[in-house]
Amino acid sequence: QVQLVESGGRLVQAGGSLRLSCAASGRTFSTRHMAWFRQAPGKEREFVAAISFRANTYYADSVKGRFTISRDNEKNTADLQMSSLKPEDTAVYYCADAGGFLGTYSTLSNRNLYDDWGQGTQVTVSS
Repeated sequence: QVQLVESGGRLVQAGGSLRLSCAASGRTFSTRHMAWFRQAPGKEREFVAAISFRANTYYADSVKGRFTISRDNEKNTADLQMSSLKPEDTAVYYCADAGGFLGTYSTLSNRNLYDDWGQGTQVTVSS
C-alpha cells in the first residue's frame, strides 16, 4: 500500500522560512518522480515544485528562487525548503508521486499524471 505523509506545516510570519517533508512508502522510491502541489481556499490545486527520479528539479515561476525541492533516496523522503515566504503562499501543501513517463516541466507540473497523494499539511503565512 502506497503512503505519502507530509509534515512541517505551521503558521509563520512573512519573510520567514519553513521546511516541509514527505515520507513515502509502498513503492520503490528511487524510481519515482516526486512533487509538491498546493491548494488555497477557493482555488484549484497548483504545481509548486517537482524532482524527477534523476534528481532534475522544476519550479513554478511563483516560487522560483525561494523554494528548493530535494530528495533522499536512502530515507525515502522528499523535502520542500521554503524561504522568503509571502502571505500568498498560504495553502494546504500536498506531496505526490508519479512514474512511468519522462520527467519534464510539462509532465511533472500536470497534477493529473500523479498516482498517489498525501493528506496535506497546512502552511499559513501571516503578514
